Amino acid sequence: MMAIKRDPKRRPAHPGAILREDVLPALRLMQTECAHRLGVSRLTVSDLLHEKRGVSPDMALRLGRMLGNGPGIWLRMQQALDLWDLENTKARDYAAIERIAA
Repeated sequence: MMAIKRDPKRRPAHPGAILREDVLPALRLMQTECAHRLGVSRLTVSDLLHEKRGVSPDMALRLGRMLGNGPGIWLRMQQALDLWDLENTKARDYAAIERIAA
């Protein structure tokens, strides 16, 4: 499998955006049916799709089972986004941390 190279200066896509823009339209799945299949409220799905909520381990398991691609991909997408946001919005907080020389 070929790794996809992403521009590190560009913010990774939110997993909810991937669901909203690519996955649900391709499956012709509406929010209400998606919520029902996942066993969560429509508001939970709406918040995820509108990027108001991240993908938790619980949601990653649910998405992975529903879509058949496992939870790892959803957790990795969320982790990449979370790390990018921290590194790009709170860089000063981390810059002061000195590395311990071994």
